[in-house]
Amino acid sequence: MTERPRAPFCADLARENDEPLVATASRIDNWFLIEYRGLWARDALTGSGLSDQVKERLREQVRSVPHGRLLFVRRPDRRRCPELVAFTAASRPSETTVTRTEFEAYDDLRGLDLLAGPPAGHPLFLVCTHGKHDPCCARYGRPLYEALRDELDPEWAWQVSHIGGDRFAGNLVCLPEGLYYGRVDRELAGSVLDEHLAGRISMANYRGRSIFTFPVQAAERRLREREGLVGIDDLSLRRVEREDGSLRVTFAAGAETHELRVHEEHGDLTRLTCNSESLERPPRYVVSPP
Repeated sequence: MTERPRAPFCADLARENDEPLVATASRIDNWFLIEYRGLWARDALTGSGLSDQVKERLREQVRSVPHGRLLFVRRPDRRRCPELVAFTAASRPSETTVTRTEFEAYDDLRGLDLLAGPPAGHPLFLVCTHGKHDPCCARYGRPLYEALRDELDPEWAWQVSHIGGDRFAGNLVCLPEGLYYGRVDRELAGSVLDEHLAGRISMANYRGRSIFTFPVQAAERRLREREGLVGIDDLSLRRVEREDGSLRVTFAAGAETHELRVHEEHGDLTRLTCNSESLERPPRYVVSPP
């Protein structure tokens, strides 16, 4: 029997097709990050060895805040550390914070309010390496994580479970700001990191900011490119109004305001993940003057 040829990796296909990175960051305001040293199943929390009571307690905390997301994190060098750690992060510009809570056993999570943890005192750089969710995440994420680990304080860089956009691997999220970067390889890691630590966005690899919806991310990207605004805090969202099937998005940049109109259309057919059984048309966002 002739063996069926393997389909190309979704990240390779997206690169070959030059699929745009813009407006692809998952919508998250509040992050819950649990160090989990067991195997990561495709659905990390559901497939984990945590008790049902711990899982429900974690889900309750995520539901208690707007746009919350629970993710697993790990660091290979911590496998034998006696303590475990959990982080939370808030990505709203008015409250960009990171907390850090240590605990001894997973059952301790049943009685912990993770949001009440003390400040971590440092940012977090998360690299998706969730190979059980999509092989591209491991294929491109692990070299990226190793590059960041060599550049940063060990407490700053972590591997993370599925954050969205497998086909844009290697994927990097910078917290607390909630900035997503895609197609970051070992060679690019240093420059993206340098720009971020200097308070600037590396536009070539920028996917978007998690506090914005996809259409607003598209408007933000267009405005930054048009006005040459690369500072992380150069823009603040003022209004989003729906008009005639499109959105009118208003940003402030210093004393000036800028309005843009965004409408959605279908992109080209592609495989969204390596596990996709059919081709799909991801949304694309066309930005124009109001």
